[in-house]
Amino acid sequence: MAKHVDYYVSLNSPWTYLASKRLEAMAKKYNADVTIWPVDFGSVFAVSGGLPLPKRAPQRQAYRMMELKRWRDHLGVELTLEPKFFPANEVPAARCVIALREQGRMADAIKVAHAVLYALWAEEKNTGDPATLKAIIAGCGLDADAVLKAGDAPEMAARREEYTKAAIEKGVFGAPFFIIDGERFWGQDRLDFVERKLAS
Repeated sequence: MAKHVDYYVSLNSPWTYLASKRLEAMAKKYNADVTIWPVDFGSVFAVSGGLPLPKRAPQRQAYRMMELKRWRDHLGVELTLEPKFFPANEVPAARCVIALREQGRMADAIKVAHAVLYALWAEEKNTGDPATLKAIIAGCGLDADAVLKAGDAPEMAARREEYTKAAIEKGVFGAPFFIIDGERFWGQDRLDFVERKLAS
């Protein structure tokens, strides 16, 4: 029986970006269903002991940069360590991803989320800019105007709040976060364990 993965993301997270294509490959390999949850990690951090990057100790910030470089080189992916527009305003993109998944278009939702992450971390684009976001969505082969209009609907903001509350209740505290059969996995560096779970 195919496994189901609940996939919690931040569209600003370099770690989510580093996980993105590898998770896609694993899901395809094991025929797993993936549900994407773009949640507000500012709210998640507030109740789980996390801190936004500027508030972290200098030692932690320095180590983060070293780890990003390590993983970038290890995986051989394009990644700018300090992209020009980080952190971007991720709300418009998150609402578009939510709109797509609410329409039952999960593959498109994941495609757009990963394209947004690539644009931010590999291409140094301002993913919070409406014109840039429109181009990213169109680059995914979708009707960008229709997706943006759906994302602008007031209920998409409410959905994001609901997703965030549900994520907190399930024990989510960082991005990316994966839940499979009730088992939790935090971070792109846990994808080996995610794969073992999918293979079991």
